[in-house]
Amino acid sequence: MTKSHTCGGQSWKSAHPTKNWLVSIIKDRLQDTPHHKPKDIAKCIFQDFGIELNYTQVWRGIEDAREQLQGSYKEAYNLLPWFCEKLVETNPGSVAKLLINDDKRFERLFVSFHASLHGFQNGLDGNEGFFPVAFAIVDVETDDNWLWFLEQLKSAISTLQPMTFVSDREKGLKKSVLEVFENAHHGYSIYYLMENFKKNLKGPFHGDGRGSLPINFLAATHAIRLDGLRSPLSKLNGFLQKHTTGSCKLSQSAGQLYHLRKIEALICMIMESINTCQTDSSTWSSQLTPSKEEKLQDEIIKARSLKVLFSTDTLFEVHDDSINVVNIDSWDCSCLQWKATGLPCCHAIAIFNCTGRSVYDYCSRYFTLNSFRLTYSESINPLPSIIKSLDNEEAALHTLNVLPPCTLRPLSQQKRKRVKTEEVMRRAVSCTRCKLAGHNKATCKATL
Repeated sequence: MTKSHTCGGQSWKSAHPTKNWLVSIIKDRLQDTPHHKPKDIAKCIFQDFGIELNYTQVWRGIEDAREQLQGSYKEAYNLLPWFCEKLVETNPGSVAKLLINDDKRFERLFVSFHASLHGFQNGLDGNEGFFPVAFAIVDVETDDNWLWFLEQLKSAISTLQPMTFVSDREKGLKKSVLEVFENAHHGYSIYYLMENFKKNLKGPFHGDGRGSLPINFLAATHAIRLDGLRSPLSKLNGFLQKHTTGSCKLSQSAGQLYHLRKIEALICMIMESINTCQTDSSTWSSQLTPSKEEKLQDEIIKARSLKVLFSTDTLFEVHDDSINVVNIDSWDCSCLQWKATGLPCCHAIAIFNCTGRSVYDYCSRYFTLNSFRLTYSESINPLPSIIKSLDNEEAALHTLNVLPPCTLRPLSQQKRKRVKTEEVMRRAVSCTRCKLAGHNKATCKATL
């Protein structure tokens, strides 16, 4: 340990750092995480430098750091037109569309790289991963901005094939999807619905029923046949009708967003995702992607004990707990699993074992290793940083006057509580003695 420091944190013994040093430390943290809380920053500074600061010191440092950062961000918005040109120049075939309003303020930015468009038009992520196709940064989330994003997406991908959009329960989004993509399908994310379902499991609940609700919910969402849907759905309906009082709600928070940092972070994320998939797939040796190969092997094990009856060269009966009819020409089984998953079910595999056919000839081509590698065959070329290009002479020559968007101030904590109180229905009172609603234990008059 040397007693001389070059970081600017002078007077270590008295633990009073200079203002400039404190602001520079806080600024570095805000660049990575814009919404760092004062107490978190104070804790980090104490852990890293052994300096104990009070709330007021850190708060003032945050205010100064944000003011400096905001100044650089405002200037960087002028570089967005130049950045879009560079994006298309370094990645030919990509799409970058910037819109500003009449007041010269940033309004919308749509980005889709050639590597993403090429991959999407030639396949999909057959290893159950997310394949990034496009993203947009907008001044505020509205139906108009969703509609604009979908219009740009349709123009970029230029495909006539029907697509399925899976989203959260964003109001109005389904209408916009079907307006732009006339032959599209729309569904809701099971993950999002499950999270909302758990949040809204309010009582009064008694016994073991509550723990079974998520299980029955997932069973219902994964049911392929109608008879597989009836049992979990009836359990859900019966339990909820008996116990549930309340309503579901959707909340939304607003805050100041650093759009430029988000643009760079999203681009880095897409680049890393493509590179990781390229590297990982180069080590795979199976005919299918690892996740699909594992599922297929599970079905192969199930098929060993099944009985196969021949009807024609292409039509078969397979017996397990029930009788399943399989048509190998149309890749169809009466259990419906083959059509739903793209992988042969255990009934089809039992037939292949009897007839000497290869199971891999009856798997969706999207799950093959070759298809996965084709999807991620193109790479994204590096781009200059918007923030770090402020001093770039070439960039300075191409700057236009683009102002940051007007961001709504977040609601105060007290106002959020008031809004929440107004929106959420009060839960009914329940008696812990007689288990009935409408009163509590102290006022219970039931005779037990």
